[in-house]
Amino acid sequence: MSRPPFPNPSAAAGTAPESGRSPDDPAFADIRAIFELMEDGMLLCRGNGRPLHANPAARALVPDADNPLAALVALLPGGAVGAARMTGRWSRELSLDDGRILQVRAYHHRFPGDEGYLMIIFHDISESHARQQELQRRHAQLRQTLVRLAGTQEQLLQSEKMASIGQLAAGVAHEINNPIGYVHSNLGSLQEYLHSLFSLIEIYERALRSPDPKAMLAEIEDMRARYDIDFISNDLPQLMAESREGIERVTQIVRNLKDFSYSGRDDSWKLADLHAGLDSTINIIWNELKYKVNLHKHYGDLPLVQCLPSELNQVFMNILLNASHAIAERGNITVTSGVGEEEVFIVIEDDGAGIPDDIQQRIFDPFFTTKPVGSGTGLGLSISYGIVKKHNGRIELSSTPGQGSSFRIVLPIRQPGRENG
Repeated sequence: MSRPPFPNPSAAAGTAPESGRSPDDPAFADIRAIFELMEDGMLLCRGNGRPLHANPAARALVPDADNPLAALVALLPGGAVGAARMTGRWSRELSLDDGRILQVRAYHHRFPGDEGYLMIIFHDISESHARQQELQRRHAQLRQTLVRLAGTQEQLLQSEKMASIGQLAAGVAHEINNPIGYVHSNLGSLQEYLHSLFSLIEIYERALRSPDPKAMLAEIEDMRARYDIDFISNDLPQLMAESREGIERVTQIVRNLKDFSYSGRDDSWKLADLHAGLDSTINIIWNELKYKVNLHKHYGDLPLVQCLPSELNQVFMNILLNASHAIAERGNITVTSGVGEEEVFIVIEDDGAGIPDDIQQRIFDPFFTTKPVGSGTGLGLSISYGIVKKHNGRIELSSTPGQGSSFRIVLPIRQPGRENG
């Protein structure tokens, strides 16, 4: 049988139990020897809390005390001994005046017919407590940094979007000026036509009021020929149709620009038509594309996709513009879409210069750009990568130098953990 953790006084030399057995009794020798080796402070007491022995580590906790054993017992809060006697164990953290923090545990062992013993262990946790506090402080700092980074990322997204809009402002202005120009020209022609028609109406009214209207037929025919009324009759419907088409073109550009530049701060996840987003984006940047790009669309039958539409429009614009910049003089951009089981994909492919193998792994890095200084921020593809990742999707690059590049954007149809709408 193994030795009990505390000596049983009733078992020593056939003596009766006594409450005042001395720690110098041979029965305590083994325990005292173990105590001396422990790094933690160890205090042995009778069951009523009367101290019997403390090891050096425990005495070091109260170095200036005249009575170290009593001083150690005094460290325990009221009720500690009673709680240990009642439940067999007690534990609590204590803070000393010198700043140290102790984990104090008390164990009570009772023999039949005897009040038993208390084993009190003082474990210094000051360093671990300090480390924990430091970790908590750093965790709080990291959380604050994360919040700031999230805000910075949002600002970068909007800054890049607005910078892109700024770069395209001249092209958009050109796209608007063209229809506005011929609408303005048509309005000038319409003003002349109205002057001619009102003049003709006036002579008709005079003829109707005259005693012999037929007498003015020669004058009427002369005016019709002079103002070329037959030409006006044929040209006027076409002029109005062109003007209406021009106004609708301007309205569409403004609508596309408004949809594209929507800040997204109050935007919400919604079911959207990706083809509508693609077409809107293409209309916005068309002035950048039309002079050197033949655009080919091969749209599949896509379902509505749960997404942040304005952010995906930013992705489409960045990749389409990069494809255009990769084409030196004249080339092709092909936009293809399709659907799998739970995903849709958009592929934007160009036959431009391609991307060298040694930098393909870096193109999504923030601020990395191969463009001349002042020609690009290096944030477009990085932000695009972040937006697609935010949508639980991925961007896959395939490029061959000298032959072109292909960006494949894969998105889930429904976002995990989000309700539809």
